[in-house]
Amino acid sequence: MSTIIAIADAVVSHLNAGTFSQPVSAQRMYQPAFTLEELKDLRVSVVPRSTGITTASRDSSTFECAVEVGIQKKIGDESEIDGLLDLVEELADHLRLTRLPGAPDAAWVGIAHEPVVSAEALNEHHAFTSVLAVTYRVRR
Repeated sequence: MSTIIAIADAVVSHLNAGTFSQPVSAQRMYQPAFTLEELKDLRVSVVPRSTGITTASRDSSTFECAVEVGIQKKIGDESEIDGLLDLVEELADHLRLTRLPGAPDAAWVGIAHEPVVSAEALNEHHAFTSVLAVTYRVRR
């Protein structure tokens, strides 16, 4: 199994094992596209995004793997956004500074939160969309 897929699967398992203010059922996907009907329920998607490989020594490399965690939900009005952003922060807190039980060789490097809220999805579809880009480092 590729390094980034192993990390993405470990992120899915780690998120699904967590306890959050709202029920979370994360899935690994390549193209998280949902209909508005499907977005009536909260969707948490983990997408393998990028891998950078650099030299660590003469016989090993460092793999920097980024996965994106997308949080999406159709909303009735903007008053729901604060609670969803609280959930996004809970997910980030659950991942940060933590080794993944399913990928113990992967060291957490950082998290970027962009977009915090997609204005386009909000304006066009009344859907909340927020993305966490989580980076892990593996030496092999």
